[in-house]
Formats: sequence, C-alpha cells, structure tokens
Amino acid sequence: MTSVKLEDCSQTLELNVNIKDEEEEEKIGKSVSHGDHVETFSTSREQQQEDHRAKRSHPCPHCEEIFPFLSKLKIHIKIHTGENPYSCTNCGKRFTTSQSLTVHQRVHTGEKPYSCSLCGKRFSQQIHLQTHQHVHTGVKPYSCSECGKRFSQQFHLQIHQHVHTGVKPYSCSDCGKTFSRLDTLKTHERIHTGNNPYSCTDCGKTFSRLDTLKIHERIHTGENPYSCTDCGKSFTTSGTLIIHQRVHTGEKPYSCSGCEKRFSQHIHLQKHKRLHTGEKPYCCSDCGKGFSQQNHFKSHQRIHTGEKPYCCSECGKSFIRLEILKCHQRIHTGEKPYCCSDCGKSFSQLGNLKTHQLIHKGEKPYSCSDCGKCFTTSTDVKVHKRAHTGEKPYYCSDCGKSFARLYTLKTHQSIHKGEKPNQFSQTNYD
Repeated sequence: MTSVKLEDCSQTLELNVNIKDEEEEEKIGKSVSHGDHVETFSTSREQQQEDHRAKRSHPCPHCEEIFPFLSKLKIHIKIHTGENPYSCTNCGKRFTTSQSLTVHQRVHTGEKPYSCSLCGKRFSQQIHLQTHQHVHTGVKPYSCSECGKRFSQQFHLQIHQHVHTGVKPYSCSDCGKTFSRLDTLKTHERIHTGNNPYSCTDCGKTFSRLDTLKIHERIHTGENPYSCTDCGKSFTTSGTLIIHQRVHTGEKPYSCSGCEKRFSQHIHLQKHKRLHTGEKPYCCSDCGKGFSQQNHFKSHQRIHTGEKPYCCSECGKSFIRLEILKCHQRIHTGEKPYCCSDCGKSFSQLGNLKTHQLIHKGEKPYSCSDCGKCFTTSTDVKVHKRAHTGEKPYYCSDCGKSFARLYTLKTHQSIHKGEKPNQFSQTNYD
C-alpha cells in the first residue's frame, strides 16, 4: 500500500491506494475461475458496478473534478501545484507528465511515428494524424452554430466564428491594424519588415506569401486550371473565374449606398465611391494633381516622363494610353463604331458622338463668361474666348504669322505647301 499526502492550504488529504490492485479492480463483474469450474458473483452486475463507481471516485480537493483512478488524480493535481518534474535535456522546457515530455522531444529529434496509410504523410502526434485523416474521409465533425458551416478541425471552426463575432484578437504593432487570424497578421507584418521569403526560380521575383508565389509561377508554366463552363475561357485562380462568370450570369453583388449603382467587382465599387466622396488618393509629385484612380494617375505621370509605351504598328506613332492608341488606329482602319440614332452619322470616338448629339438636342451647355454666348462644346467656348483676350497660340514656322485656332493655322500652312486649303478637317485639329 502507498500513502499519498496532498496539501491544499489548511487541509490535508490522505489517500491510500495500491496502484497495481487499482488496475485489477476494474475487472468487477467478471467471472472467478476455480480450476475447471467457473463460478459467477451472486450479486447483480449493476449493483457491483454502482458500488465500484462509488468506491473508485477520487475528487480533486482543488477544483472538485472527479477521477476514476488515483493515478490520474495525481497527474491532474500537478496543474494546481505547478509541479513539472519532467525536463527536456535539449531546451530545458518542463512538463507535467513523462508522456508530454516524450511528445515534445520529437520537436528536436524530428521523429514522426504516426503515418497516414492513404498518402504516407507522417506526424509527431496521433491526434494530428487523426485530424489529417479527415481530409481523406471528408469528415467535418465541427459545425458552426450560427451558419451551419462545417469544419474538419476545431481551430478552423474557432477562427471561422470570428466572422460572426467580429472579434479580431491579433493586432499589428506597427500600424494597429487588427486581424481575426494569427497567420494573416504574420503575413501582414511582412509589409513593414519587407520580408519576402518566397522566391520565383524562373525570374527571381519575391513574395511575402507562398500562395501568391504559386499563382505567379503559372505565368511561366502557362497553367490555367480554372475553366469557365459557359465559354471555355480558363484562368489562373478560382477567384478570377468567379468574377468572370458574372459576365454570363449578370450578377452584380456590390451596391453603392450613395446611388444604388451595382458592380460585379468590389474594387469597381471602391473606385466608384470616390465620385461621391471626392477622394483622390493618388497625387502627382511633379505637379500636385490628384487622381481618384491609380490607372489615371500612372497615365498622367507619363506626361512628365515623356514615356509613350503604346505604339501604332501602321505609322509608328506612340501614345501614353492604350485607349488613345485604339482610337488612333481607327484612322487607319476607317472604323466608326459610334452611330447617331437621330441622323445616322457615325464617329470613331464616343466623345465625338456625344458632342454631335447636342446639335439634335439643341443644347449649348458652355457659355462665355465675357459675353454670355453659348456653345455646344467646352473646346468651342475656349477658342471663342480668344476673341476677347486676343490670344493667338498657333504660329506659322514659315512666315511667323499667328492664329487663334489650330485649324486656321493648318489652312494657312497649305498656302506655303501649295495644297488646297479645304482638304483639312476642322474636327481633327480643334
């Protein structure tokens, strides 16, 4: 018999137990053998089990939790006493039980004794193997009480529940931004540290996230694993495919609270909202001009740098914006896709069609601040104002004569060239 003394402040708990006998006593209700003859207990099995439970219940004096074995109680009490008798020889970390120490030491040894019979993946703990096997079986034992969504791992459920509670327990020490997941915080922190641990072996470009690298690598491999069932077009990511499919479904899930206009992509909604707020987050460092959209800002910067990356294959003329090149190319193709519904006249640019339609409507929204005369376009009023200011910004390089309008200059220059003046179109120059 072994005597174990447990102290809790003012009281002492005396527990007497024979650990070996304790294991044997579990066999209550079993038969007792006498040679070749088998004799059973005369008392009922139910009564024996009830007496056994009463006899074998060991309550914890600290928290009143009850254990069927005293050995389990002894281990449990170490939680209250803070006793960690088992120490790791590699790092000095201490543990309550020898089993916990054994599991911990696999961190240093790299031992993974538990192997998945289906895919061969190995694990250091049996519980990790059991959780992994849910991938193969499809079992998702953890269910969200709010929305019913199911998960294969409990911590995935706990992370998901932050969606409903709004809890974001992880905070960035640099900018204060909060996150619902620790791994998302760690990825975010790389923005401040500049740490990009994932590198592309083809081009050397580095990334802060592994999944971003894998998506990038598809540029080199040409892999487009996500295919549209409607038109067959394929995409590098599932998210891009989902957005594309809205072309076929007409779905526009993002709505502006200011004007109720709807959008198929969230980024388009964000850009649109700037029309209401007047926000212009992109500012030119050269001239201070602000822009609500990044692509407009980048195009503007080319005015200062002189960069014209879009070149016409027909005449070699280059442009700062792709849409300007496309409009220019219609000079060569003769394409005029914009047609007036009133008179049938067609135009190569949408802006020219809209200006033309004002003639049918009789609208003259632009007025001269000097004399009050109204005009159809802002260009017309700008040219008209030169009559008041006397400004003549267009000079003839042959004779030095100046003109208020570009069209008038071009007409004049034809005299020097010996060309017919009427071959110039006013629309092309004003």
